[in-house]
Amino acid sequence: MRLVASDIDGTILGHDGKISDRTVRAFHACRRAGVELVFVTGRPPRWLHPLEEQLGHTGTVICSNGAVVWDLEADKVVSAQTMAIDDIFEIRRIIKKVRPTALFAAETLTGFHLEPGFIENGSSELLSEFTPAPLASTLTAEDAVVKFLAIVREGTADEFLAEVSPAVGSLASVTHSAPTVAMLELAVPGINKAVTLAEYAASLGVDAADVVAFGDMPNDIEMLRWAGHGYAMASGHPEAIRAAGQQAPHFDDDGVAQILEEKLAALGLQLP
Repeated sequence: MRLVASDIDGTILGHDGKISDRTVRAFHACRRAGVELVFVTGRPPRWLHPLEEQLGHTGTVICSNGAVVWDLEADKVVSAQTMAIDDIFEIRRIIKKVRPTALFAAETLTGFHLEPGFIENGSSELLSEFTPAPLASTLTAEDAVVKFLAIVREGTADEFLAEVSPAVGSLASVTHSAPTVAMLELAVPGINKAVTLAEYAASLGVDAADVVAFGDMPNDIEMLRWAGHGYAMASGHPEAIRAAGQQAPHFDDDGVAQILEEKLAALGLQLP
């Protein structure tokens, strides 16, 4: 175990915005043992404060499902894979044809653009600072879009994904990570958590066989398959569990901490 790569939401961070004390201790023990830590998330850089405030993490974070590599200490982008504006509006047209009720938003390196109705009143404090407006009036060729979002109010995210993915084809990679909302996350074709994590691991001279990865949703599938030791949370999505082949205990039982404790003990290291 030379590198631990962990998703954030639903894997180490609960709906209350907290990382458990046991999980914090396990990550700190990894650091003391010389194990590299990298967090791999669908979140944008501006939502990484739990890592800083609760873990004291100052290293690299792979954000936006692999589209952005962020230096948390320097508070700056290391690299980014951005979508062409023409492709975004073509994707929007295709999805509207498949699901006329769909609404859209675009995550950029500097902000967030969302259509009226994308969020229901009061449903997201994190997005309340942004003013809804038609994307055609706010998105320009200068905007560095790293993730395009589509949401519907009917059906499940799995159903939505099954319809949209073949329709979009090679224009974008498509996944989802919200457990209770039918919302899809689209990025540059070929970009996912595994691709960027593999590049990061290679930069450290770490092979996949020495990577322990944790995740819980479909946007983690490629990462869990790539890592030599991929663990899906027992509380996670069935597709993620099938992809990983190994399970960490339920999130509520500090599953990530339990696995890390076992692996550290196997190295002869004990948590204080």
